[in-house]
Amino acid sequence: MSEDKPKPLDKPPTSKLGRLARLAGLAPRALPFAMAGAKRVFGGARTDEQEAAANAQMGLDVKSAADAMLKTFGEMKGLPLKFGQMASYIDGIAPPGHEERFQAGLKKLLDKAPPLSAEAAIAMVTAELGAPPDEIFAEWEREPFAAASIGQVHRAVTKEGQRVAVKVQYPGMDKAIENDLKSVGMLESIMSPITKKLHAKQALAEFKEVFLSELDYAREAEMADVFRRINAGDPDVTIPRVYHSLTTRRVITLEFVEGMSYAEFLEKGTQEAKNKAGQTIWNFTFRSMLRYGVLYADPHPGNYRFFADGHVAFLDFGCVKVLPPDLVAGMKRYMRAAMDADWAEFDRACVEVLGFDPEDESWDLYRSYTMELTVPFCTHGVWQCSPEKARETVSFLTRGIKALAMKEGQTMPSIPMVPKMPQDFTFVNRLQWGLASVLAGLRTEAAFRPLIEPLVRDGIYPIPD
Repeated sequence: MSEDKPKPLDKPPTSKLGRLARLAGLAPRALPFAMAGAKRVFGGARTDEQEAAANAQMGLDVKSAADAMLKTFGEMKGLPLKFGQMASYIDGIAPPGHEERFQAGLKKLLDKAPPLSAEAAIAMVTAELGAPPDEIFAEWEREPFAAASIGQVHRAVTKEGQRVAVKVQYPGMDKAIENDLKSVGMLESIMSPITKKLHAKQALAEFKEVFLSELDYAREAEMADVFRRINAGDPDVTIPRVYHSLTTRRVITLEFVEGMSYAEFLEKGTQEAKNKAGQTIWNFTFRSMLRYGVLYADPHPGNYRFFADGHVAFLDFGCVKVLPPDLVAGMKRYMRAAMDADWAEFDRACVEVLGFDPEDESWDLYRSYTMELTVPFCTHGVWQCSPEKARETVSFLTRGIKALAMKEGQTMPSIPMVPKMPQDFTFVNRLQWGLASVLAGLRTEAAFRPLIEPLVRDGIYPIPD
């Protein structure tokens, strides 16, 4: 007799103590994994025998940590689930040699996280739209077809006969995320001597602003309209229409879009289609950021749907950041200098835009890392994206930090200087790793320089009406 599935919850835990308790329960399996990662960065040299033993133990810890994270983050939703999503696809986070095993355990968090009960979704729609979904819509599917960090998505049909996807926010998500941010803020205060050097308070303020804005589905609807206008001339980009009369702060109704998931497209798509899809995602991302100053800050695989010809639909516009024009101009400045191999100007831009200190021992590391990020679009000819290259970019930074932290003769690591970048740049960093990993999975081959160079050399324009 098969074991019954656990009954879906009516809402995720929302109190600070309740959420901390869930994370505390995760610690016994996740802590060995995290400690091993810290040793990889800050630990001293090991013999071949020690390295082999550590690698064998890591193989055991990886599966245990991934399973525990899948269960705990899936139940908690909110920020922990967002972290799990990033860990599931960003190359270079997991220990070398264990990436695929670790990420495979977390893939469900992208759009197949454990849903809440059908009754909870019905109650939310009723509260937001003024009537139960079976009265608002001609058809309503009780079971969601996708569930993610702050909401789950149901298929429905409008009274006019249009097929739609209705994203319903989990009850209590605003309280849950606020409590998560308070817990992180408390940790930042306790560890102030360390976090001050890492500029954690600045990053936390940016996370708070962006993540809390994600809770407002009415804002997401506006951002979807913005991106539709920005990409109106690109036949390879689809952005679902928003049904504003069926959208509120906690419910958003969108045109239903078919297409393959990222995993299905990786399996079934031709390399030609993957190349085209990668270029489409690249154009979509940099067109909005460099021409209009609008950052699509959550490039995870669950936010795309793919078609056999390489056409791409973009689904989620909750995590969007409008960048200050001076920051966009500054980014173009160091990108343009790298393209022109004007390294004196590149260095000036690293100091004046990114806050690097040429007098600090970390200068060469961060300058070189920034150069590494520009290689795909500075290259003349075709660049092939791959998981190996994406991981090496992260490993390059990790090795450099380790070298600065553990100097010869030291028994304890020191915290190397971290540049104080503009606060608005926080999610640009997230984009860099996320986009590289998505294109790496596709193994996109493209001449990226001709795609981005006109945007880098052109001006910044108002968002089209």
